[in-house]
Amino acid sequence: MFIRNLLLIFLAMSGLAVPPGFAETPVILAHLNPIEVDAELNFSDLVDATLEFYPDSTWLNTLEEEAKAIAQRSESWFAGSPTLVLAYQEASSGTLHIGDAVIGTPLWNFGQRDAEKALAQQTQKSAQSQKDLTKLTVTGLLRTALWNMSLMNIRHEQARLDYETSQRLVTEIKKRYKLGEMAKSDLLLVQGELLQKQLTLVQAGAEVMRARKLYISITQSNIVPAHFDESLFGLSKIEQNHPGLQAINSLIDRKRAEIDAIRLTGSGQNKLWVGVNSDHGDSRSNHTESFNITLEIPFGGDAHLAPKIAAAHVALNKLIAQRTQISRDLNRMHQEAEQNLQVNRAELEIANELKQVAEHNMKITEVKFSVGEIDLIDFLKIQSTTQRAILNAKLHSITRQRNIALYNQSVGAMP
Repeated sequence: MFIRNLLLIFLAMSGLAVPPGFAETPVILAHLNPIEVDAELNFSDLVDATLEFYPDSTWLNTLEEEAKAIAQRSESWFAGSPTLVLAYQEASSGTLHIGDAVIGTPLWNFGQRDAEKALAQQTQKSAQSQKDLTKLTVTGLLRTALWNMSLMNIRHEQARLDYETSQRLVTEIKKRYKLGEMAKSDLLLVQGELLQKQLTLVQAGAEVMRARKLYISITQSNIVPAHFDESLFGLSKIEQNHPGLQAINSLIDRKRAEIDAIRLTGSGQNKLWVGVNSDHGDSRSNHTESFNITLEIPFGGDAHLAPKIAAAHVALNKLIAQRTQISRDLNRMHQEAEQNLQVNRAELEIANELKQVAEHNMKITEVKFSVGEIDLIDFLKIQSTTQRAILNAKLHSITRQRNIALYNQSVGAMP
């Protein structure tokens, strides 16, 4: 399509015939994804609905299951699964029978069970923090997608108005050319401009299509809320309750709880053995039943435990380094968002002033055109300038709303 349009521009500029009707009709994109606006759908509900289809939802559910599993283990009376040992011996003469039944139970070390409970609690907090961060991530995707669609729609509208104005100019110049009032070169020039406007319109339509596809890909829906603008959630700095910081802090706290739990395993679990012994001889021998208790205490396992603790410390310090980087990134995003708002505020004021000037000039032009002081070509050009100024002010207004949403995203504010 791009090569085709360039060829048509070349034909127009070289004086060759342009296919009839082509320059008067824009290329229509037949595959624009339709978007439906729902006045009852609010942004918060959209975030919740999108979370249901977000790929991380399955992973987040497993975090909850992990926390429940650790909590269940910490509630157990024993530090591990009990062991049942059954033994039987018989003398070769067949006159002596010995049977043993012993149950071994791992015991919690001092403070180990409390450490496991603390790990379960930190795992639960971490799971919730990861959910909150994922929700903020989805909110950011939606903020970007929605405002990107709005901006692309305005740019497409600008391109359409420019194309329609150019169409009217071509029509007027054609009339004057046929009457001998304008040269062929003037007609070819505006026809080339019309083709360029047509190309811009097609490209703007493609951007609208891409923006819609992105939104549908994120939400798995083509329903758009009617209103999604936000109030500015101004903060002087990134606070510690930011979901990004809370998420990484919860992972750090969990890893520290995990290290405590590993350390308290010591050399291993003490094990209590309780059993009975039965000796049966011949009729002349006594029948003996006995009960025994054995406590198994491991020791000297520091060398075997140290690698596990060292590996956990490596992971902990990696998380701490990530927290530093996340904090820096959040502060940078916050500063950039503040700067964008300041620049956009100035741009919007100027755009609104230009709009007012253009509208005032258009009113004067309409009066002059009605009394014949200016011709149609000049009128159309001034009208196009006015329309562009109006849309430009609207574009900066939408950009400001988008920048407010991105600022809220940077400080972790949820709708």
